[in-house]
Order: sequence, then C-alpha cells, then structure tokens
Amino acid sequence: MRRLPATPYSLIVAAMFMVTEADADAIRATFEQDGELSAAIELRRRFPGIVDNARARECVRAIAGWTPLPAPPAKVVRLRPRRKA
Repeated sequence: MRRLPATPYSLIVAAMFMVTEADADAIRATFEQDGELSAAIELRRRFPGIVDNARARECVRAIAGWTPLPAPPAKVVRLRPRRKA
C-alpha cells in the first residue's frame, strides 16, 4: 500500500489563522459596504500571511457567510423546592 508523503506539521500550522469576532465584524462590514475586493484587502491588512488575492477572496466569502452562534438556553431557576412523593 502506498502512502502520501508526510507533510511537516509546521507547514500545516502556518496555513491556519484564527479570526476573532472583532475581525469578522470588521470584514463583514467592509464586505457589505464596499464589496468583496475591499473586504479581501481588509483581510490581507489584518492577516499579512495571506498574500494571494484569490485565497483572500475565498476567506472573505466564508467569513461573510458566518452567522452568530445561538444564545445558550437559559437555566431554569426553581422558585419552590420540589415536594417529595
């Protein structure tokens, strides 16, 4: 059985980046106000490791499509203790 050549871990990690909620909000706002290209420029300004415009535009489309997570359900607070049966 043939295996794929091993990829150094550092190359995989170097290709990843984390987007904070503040970054995502700024990129989304730019996308909605000025369009995809301006949002790609904003993304590249915030993440200098992204040097390819095509890749930046893919990332921008993904970030613009994100929706906020739903709020966690509220905890139930009992006003009276349960009766023993």
